Amino acid sequence: MRLDRRRLRVLLIVAAGILAAAIGLILGGTGAVDDAEFITVDQRFQIRGQHDVPDDVVVVGIDGPSIAALGGRFPLRRRTHAAAIRNLTRAGATTIVYDVQFSERTAPFDESPAAVAAADADDLALYDALSASKRVVLGFDEVTDAGPNIMFVDEDLAAANATVGIAAFQPRAGGVYRHVPHELDGFPSLARAAVERATGAQIPRAGFDRRGAWIDYHGPRETLTPIAFSAVVANTFDPSAIRGRIVVVGNTADNLGDVHPTPFGDVPMSGPEINANAISTLLRGVPLRDVAGWINVVILLGLVAATTAAALRRSALVGILVAAAMAGALLVIAQLTFTGGHVIDVAAPFIATTLAGLAALVINFWFVVRDRTRLRTAFARFLPGPIVDDVLEEAGDTGRLGGRRLYATVMFADLRGFTAAAERLPPELVIDVLNRYLTEMSDAVLDHGGTLVAYQGDGLMAVFGAPIEQADHADRAIDAARQMRDVRLPNFNRWAVDVGIAEPFRMGIGLASGPVMSGNVGSERRLEYAAVGDTTNNAARLEGLTKETPHMLLVSDSTRAAATRAVPDLTAVGALDVRGRQVPAAVWTLAEMRVGSADADPPRLEPSSP
Repeated sequence: MRLDRRRLRVLLIVAAGILAAAIGLILGGTGAVDDAEFITVDQRFQIRGQHDVPDDVVVVGIDGPSIAALGGRFPLRRRTHAAAIRNLTRAGATTIVYDVQFSERTAPFDESPAAVAAADADDLALYDALSASKRVVLGFDEVTDAGPNIMFVDEDLAAANATVGIAAFQPRAGGVYRHVPHELDGFPSLARAAVERATGAQIPRAGFDRRGAWIDYHGPRETLTPIAFSAVVANTFDPSAIRGRIVVVGNTADNLGDVHPTPFGDVPMSGPEINANAISTLLRGVPLRDVAGWINVVILLGLVAATTAAALRRSALVGILVAAAMAGALLVIAQLTFTGGHVIDVAAPFIATTLAGLAALVINFWFVVRDRTRLRTAFARFLPGPIVDDVLEEAGDTGRLGGRRLYATVMFADLRGFTAAAERLPPELVIDVLNRYLTEMSDAVLDHGGTLVAYQGDGLMAVFGAPIEQADHADRAIDAARQMRDVRLPNFNRWAVDVGIAEPFRMGIGLASGPVMSGNVGSERRLEYAAVGDTTNNAARLEGLTKETPHMLLVSDSTRAAATRAVPDLTAVGALDVRGRQVPAAVWTLAEMRVGSADADPPRLEPSSP
């Protein structure tokens, strides 16, 4: 069964929406757009900005001034770190997280026994500080075949009551640190180890996925203002800034290499501050979490469905505007839910909505162009070229001209003697004669800005001043009638003689002016233009009266009155009984050119091909 245009359009748009939704679900489900999703989360962090600076985590930074104050040598001696651990312990730190790599024993300056003894003494000082503190968590960055790359063996750590955690992350999309792992290579993350040491409770996997848990950053770099490491070593810091808090110690100087991109843009953040944010995140129970997968599916399908439903409207612009509005609403909702601690997918729904909107736009545009071409072809059959665009604009997306009451001039024209002549002519010549005549008369109407309403056998109906208003509609109709009678008909008769028709044809023309109801009539499959009303009836009756008078053209008094310029050769015929009129109507005609007069041979127009 052949689908009509409307059903085909609906079917194509719905199919495009289903395909767009399927693409979005596949992209989201397979992780193909994870990197794009991460970038949208970065934007959400930046829009949210700094918030809720924690009071239970402190950063102690080994920065450039601290290194300079402690002798200018890096790495710092182990005994220096031991002093920092002792001072932090005395200040009341609950847990000291050391984000500094102690992967190897201190190398002596030379092979002398004194140098070896000094190096061992440095390492021993660090070990003694760990043993005395009993609250240190040491970080390491990789696991070797022998275990964590750390200088202390398990027995040493157990004796010192120290624990370890891996300080490595798994950055994605631009190397940005967004997630803290629950564990890597069988070892807990440094943040998890620190929180479990501080609280004495195991951190469950809830809130962690294959990527880890979202680090709920408190803000950009140095939102957690670091305490200078040199002040801790010299014991010149305020102990109240440490008491009862988890302290993260590590390198914060840019030139030490432990700085990394975060969601807060181009300024990298030091490793210790990233770990401090991760520790705060775990202490708060992982407050930033992905929503359930089904919620993302519902959001995606809802946005695509809304976009598709809007696109089913006739206006392609409405469809694309709704798609843009849906995408904008998605971004706003994503930001609001993010502020509330929930991360919804943006990339896959945005792509699916955009695809649905663009596909609908293309489909609608194709139908609009197709319909507009069809309408242009249809309107060009009965409208003069210069006003076709105006009519199309008025018809709009529906392709219909709505009913309007216009003041116009209606013309009826008929070929006299054609029926009798047709009985004596071969069929193919009959059609040629009819086409030649209608072409001549149609060109006269269109050349004067008239609208061809209908062909009626060997006659035609035309209207001037509709569907587009024309102030000089009566003038145009009179000029067209004059050309039809005095120029087009003689041209046609000369052509008829050339093809062997000896008897010249006559015609009848009736003009009447007044209000008409103008618009499209018909069904969805077949539309025609119509101009109806009493004015149309009067024009038809005047054309019929030409059979009863010697005049080929009869003009109503209303047309004479509607003319905007003088018509010198307009001649009164008198009052005629017009069917449907209770009193005789005043009727006029145009003086005909007489044989032998100066106007006997009018300019010859070359007729158009039938």
